[in-house]
Amino acid sequence: MAARCGRCVPEAAMAAERPRSLFALSAAAVSRSMAALERDVWALPGHLLRGLLPLLTVFHLERAEDAARRAGVSTQPIWRKLWDDVMKTRPPNSESITCWRKKFLETFFSNVLHGVLDVSSDWRLNDRHFSPLLHSSPHVSQLTLCNMLQGAMELTAEHNHKVLENLAGSLQILKFQHLLSCDQSVRRSLVLLLHRLIHHGSVSQVSMCSWPVPDTVLLVLILSMSAGFWRSGNALAYHGSPCGLCREEDKAQSQESAQEGAERGCTAEREGSSGEDQKGSPEEAEAHMNSVLSDPRNPPGWQNPACEETSSEVPCDHTNIQGGSSPCSSSEQLSCHPVPQKTRRRLKPAVGRKRRCLRRSRGRYADPEDLYDFVFTVAREDNSGLLDKSRTTEGENTENWTSSSPGSPCTSHAGCKKRGGSAGIFSLKAAHRFRSVSTLELFSIPLTGETCRALSNLLSSWVSLENLILSYNGLHANISCILSGLRALSRHPECRFRVLRVSDMFSHMPCMELVRCVLSALPQLHTLSVSFDLKNHLEGSRPEESPSCSEAEIPECTPNLKKLSFHDVNLAEHQREVLLLLQDPGLQEITFSFCRLFESSTAGFLSEIINTVKRNSSLKSLKLPGNRLGNQRLVALADIFSEDSSSSLCQLDVSSNCIKPDGLLEFTKKLEGHIQQRGGQIPFTHLRLFQNWLDQDAETAQEALRRLKALCSVVSDSWDSSQAFADYISVM
Repeated sequence: MAARCGRCVPEAAMAAERPRSLFALSAAAVSRSMAALERDVWALPGHLLRGLLPLLTVFHLERAEDAARRAGVSTQPIWRKLWDDVMKTRPPNSESITCWRKKFLETFFSNVLHGVLDVSSDWRLNDRHFSPLLHSSPHVSQLTLCNMLQGAMELTAEHNHKVLENLAGSLQILKFQHLLSCDQSVRRSLVLLLHRLIHHGSVSQVSMCSWPVPDTVLLVLILSMSAGFWRSGNALAYHGSPCGLCREEDKAQSQESAQEGAERGCTAEREGSSGEDQKGSPEEAEAHMNSVLSDPRNPPGWQNPACEETSSEVPCDHTNIQGGSSPCSSSEQLSCHPVPQKTRRRLKPAVGRKRRCLRRSRGRYADPEDLYDFVFTVAREDNSGLLDKSRTTEGENTENWTSSSPGSPCTSHAGCKKRGGSAGIFSLKAAHRFRSVSTLELFSIPLTGETCRALSNLLSSWVSLENLILSYNGLHANISCILSGLRALSRHPECRFRVLRVSDMFSHMPCMELVRCVLSALPQLHTLSVSFDLKNHLEGSRPEESPSCSEAEIPECTPNLKKLSFHDVNLAEHQREVLLLLQDPGLQEITFSFCRLFESSTAGFLSEIINTVKRNSSLKSLKLPGNRLGNQRLVALADIFSEDSSSSLCQLDVSSNCIKPDGLLEFTKKLEGHIQQRGGQIPFTHLRLFQNWLDQDAETAQEALRRLKALCSVVSDSWDSSQAFADYISVM
């Protein structure tokens, strides 16, 4: 059958191309025998290679890239035609695509993986010598997994081992979209996938989108592995054996430890034997931690130590969530380093019969009854039953993953200490720390109080995290819990966190108060963006108890903050704060988008804004879209570039501001006058004019745009202003 299909390929190609010349016939014949002639074909001169390339399958075309480059032949038109013929859609932002080969092969990989594309539908996609997934995987830098994670099952199948290895080196962004609850085998595949692509791979960003009713266990599993926390061992067995990369690392560490032990000599050996009963070996410590985790009265708890300490006074706000775990198998799953049987016998069992059950059920490569049972084990007992004396003592003698200082997560927010009960996910203190991602995005995923506390605890030590994007998560009061974790993270000496973007339907606290909290808690922040839906915004609300925020003020100078953005936030009553932010000598870019800046302001407010910007020599970009500037205020903004100005403003965005052609022309003339007064030298280089009413007088608009383009780069559009007539009337 394959041979017959192979014979059909050149006929189909010839029929499609309708060769009428000797060269075309020869090229079609060569394409039929590429398996044998490939090296000779790559040596062809450019004019011959150019005619042959369109007749190759995508696999040989991809392999021809180096030869084509040497011959001075571009394959981009061929890949673009392939996209149009096969994908039959216009990709978003197609104008910005620089490499159609990568775009095609990346989409090809995703479509084949999810069964969207049948490779037998086009002869150019089908070659018995090549595997579609294997051949295209080196070009995949972004991958989306959706629904019931069928893609994860396929990628971790044994026959796709090489595909997964390729992805580990190429994949940068891993997205989860429209996820559904899945069974245990799928979760196991997901664990293998995340471990290979994040912990031992190159994924730097994890995004989760559109998950209206998230599976809490699955969500926290992805979050924890993205943060680099996991216990390997049997839980990460790949086709019957533990992760080879983990095994190699353990072997290297063991060799280093053995070498250090040999160097210490007999003195260290005597000291080790004398203190054996007190300190124990690393294997004993690991086994001891497993015994603690196996206690049904003391389950693997992803608990904040600070919350534990305050539990005697006010219960921590942890809501029980059933994880369906098997206590007799969790300990073995958690083990990253296999514990010698002799060591286990020397240790005292933490809980008698349950411990014996663990011993009997343990097998080095036993298939765990529930892979993720330690991800969300629930304690049904109250705090007094959960925190026994032995564990408290151990906690005091063991360095925690996060301290119980005031900077610890979930200690400053009263909501974290209101409702009783305690639920954990797994002990971060006992988990092995792997490589973690630098960007986390959660879009349209409701986050419960329990999930927010879990995320807060992860954030507090997530030192590799640089960007956090939280969009439409229904955080409400739990935003304080998230900030607690970020505050603890900011105090870590290796903290790299720089970008925070928060958007939601409404804010639990007034937006400017939230900004105060963020800037006070995160002094190293580089970029802050806040956005809320005004239709549901609780304008006058205040958090119930948040002393860390209620007394906070916007710092007069935030030297590390470079970009600040507000969107859909009512700042009409915050004129003082707006001016304070505009005069910040550290800010380089500030955005007030649809913020109703001038809704209830006096005429002097615009003058204050202009004078403040004129005195600020560090501000490079001012974006004011959707603030109903109108003609008069636009013309006034030209004074930012007057002769007495020390402004370094390069970019101005006045999109969606009810600007008409005559107002734009007057602004242009005034700007020309200021430039002439300054000897033709101003820093202004970019003006954005999207969605303004320039269609009302085409001739005047064209003159204004022509004169403006002689002064700076202008980005505009042909927008139909009749759709916004009601808005125009409101500012007349």
